[in-house]
Amino acid sequence: MEREIKKIGIMTGGGDCPGLNAVIRAAVNTAVYQYGVEVVGIKNGYRGLFLGGDQMIPLTPDTVDSIIGEGGTILYNSNKDNLFRYPRRDRNGLVHDEHGKIVYDDVSGVAVENLKANGIDALMIIGGDGTLTSGRDYSRMGVRVIGVPKTIDNDLNATETTFGFDTAVGRCVEGIEYLKTTGQSHHRVMVMEVMGRDAGHIALQTGIAAGSDVVLIPEIKYDIERVTQKVRSCLLSPKQYCLVVVAEGAATPDGNKAVNIQTSFAPDGQKYGGVGDQVAKAIEHILNHTRDDDGYAISETIMDVEARAVAIGHMSRGGSPSAFDRVLCSRYGSYAVKALMDQQKYAHMVALHEGKLTTVPLEDVIPSNQMKSNFRPVDVNGELVELAKTLGICFGD
Repeated sequence: MEREIKKIGIMTGGGDCPGLNAVIRAAVNTAVYQYGVEVVGIKNGYRGLFLGGDQMIPLTPDTVDSIIGEGGTILYNSNKDNLFRYPRRDRNGLVHDEHGKIVYDDVSGVAVENLKANGIDALMIIGGDGTLTSGRDYSRMGVRVIGVPKTIDNDLNATETTFGFDTAVGRCVEGIEYLKTTGQSHHRVMVMEVMGRDAGHIALQTGIAAGSDVVLIPEIKYDIERVTQKVRSCLLSPKQYCLVVVAEGAATPDGNKAVNIQTSFAPDGQKYGGVGDQVAKAIEHILNHTRDDDGYAISETIMDVEARAVAIGHMSRGGSPSAFDRVLCSRYGSYAVKALMDQQKYAHMVALHEGKLTTVPLEDVIPSNQMKSNFRPVDVNGELVELAKTLGICFGD
């Protein structure tokens, strides 16, 4: 007979995200108040699950009382610890084989033993693709797992909305508002690079909400000449400035990706960054290359085009979550506990479908060992792209 759930473990994995603490708080309160179940927090993601010991801490309604509005996570995050493929280390750092490749070990069994040693009967895993892939694999080993989808990128196909996305877009829009005033003052082209990896959801919704002139996303191939045509028209218009939003995963003007390969320290071997700066430099170069007889690139007041690039980066994923995300997180966290206790839904992930909470099997969420198997890009034929074009936003296509 299967053991009754008397103690739930909670961990947060992957990148940090506004609202993690709100999920933890809702789960703890629901577990304790409604079911009388103990809750253990597992610090530092799968790394803490591997180490055990003092990485396991009791969570009560008192300890989580005031964390709903705090950014980050009281349990900390790690996006480097896949225990099914754990890089071997020695005093010199990572261990490499005779071919120069990193040596990996499967240490997942250690985590299972630590769960048993701490009397944890079910595991709530809050994370994105990579984190939930390991969650699926632990469920295959007999661990009772419930997943909660988390990523500011909003690119998980199994749910309509991930928490943290609303906060990230709000932060980016706020940043654009600051850029707008300096753009207006100096007749400049202001380029903001936003996060999102291979999905353009953040860039698209930021561009619409902030009234941007150009939005460049990974899903739409752009021609830099068409982009500069739009920029020129903005500089020639009465407003005399231009706002450009670029997703970090968008192609550079030469058609490549602004990727820094970091196989050892990035979960999928890649770190993005720098496309915004390349777009700004290309705009400057093209528009300053052709001048009138007086040497003016645009007009008497805009003799030379100046494009400035800013990457909002990790600021968009930090800080206090929005009210929308706090409510969504509370719904997710509470429902995850109810799914475990009432519905006996193990090896599932909580999801939002048509505005209502449900669960989806992890085997459907992560159907393969590819990290992008659950990936949802921007629908290039969808309502938001159509709206943006109707509003005059240029995608460079």
